[in-house]
Amino acid sequence: MTATSRHTDRTAHRALRREVPSTAAVLADERDFTAMIRYRTFPFDDHDSYLRQMERLLRTLTAQGVLTTLSLFDPAAYVTYCAELDLDPDRPESRTRYAAEAARTGATVTYEGEPLSSLLPLLVEEADRRAAWEHATALLARTGNCAECGTDLARAAFARATHAVQQLLASLGDGSHHLVCSIAADGPPLLAVLHATARDGAPPGLTETETLGFCTVLATGLALRAPGGIVARSTTAPTDRATADGDRDTVRGWSLRDSWLRPLSTAEVFTAYCTDADTGEPVPPEHGVDYAPGLPLTPPPGTHDHH
Repeated sequence: MTATSRHTDRTAHRALRREVPSTAAVLADERDFTAMIRYRTFPFDDHDSYLRQMERLLRTLTAQGVLTTLSLFDPAAYVTYCAELDLDPDRPESRTRYAAEAARTGATVTYEGEPLSSLLPLLVEEADRRAAWEHATALLARTGNCAECGTDLARAAFARATHAVQQLLASLGDGSHHLVCSIAADGPPLLAVLHATARDGAPPGLTETETLGFCTVLATGLALRAPGGIVARSTTAPTDRATADGDRDTVRGWSLRDSWLRPLSTAEVFTAYCTDADTGEPVPPEHGVDYAPGLPLTPPPGTHDHH
């Protein structure tokens, strides 16, 4: 082989490497990392050092033009995966196979050179969104048909939830809106987040995956008549109320009652927003935040409402 052909092969190899994507599964928190230390072949004993090494590897791949998909490494799911496939969990190739599977079936983000410290919260948020959507979808699938009229309860609830979200966003109007829907269902509470921005009366800009997850979680609460509600935090264009410290945010709320969203009073919104969800203790109100009653929403007409 001549020197020219060897050079051509190396160039082709580098070019081909850029054509082959990469995947990585990261242990995002200390608890998951600690669960992996028990494996003899796991080469790390310090989480911070592990994250630095992972970020260095990801940056190297990016510099080479390699696209890397990042997912979460779940030690409990890894044990189950190895048991189902009869793999030894204390082998690097088993971890590699699981990482590929996690990227194929779980929540992912694309690494583009940013610090892991800023990317991991987004990955965890996406994993939570996906888990809530899957749980809500499973609960909806079990609702079946109405015994009186045969209506598909999941389909009816989703249509009702979609109508509610559309009407809610239209009522909030222009501005940047952060909506959180929480439902007390079987198992852990269902949570979904929706970000929307509307300008000059135009329809709000929405993310398809966020909207689908949000409507599915809300539909589950409507179908099951479960306790829950929505809190909306809105930042609007500068007004006379804007202070030297910047614009003020407005928080509004709605509760689920009789398969619909009922507006909360100002006092109810304040109490809900200024109470620690874990301890039930009051927390100080945020500076620059106004608390306002939820806006009235009109339920859609439907033949199933009276059941």
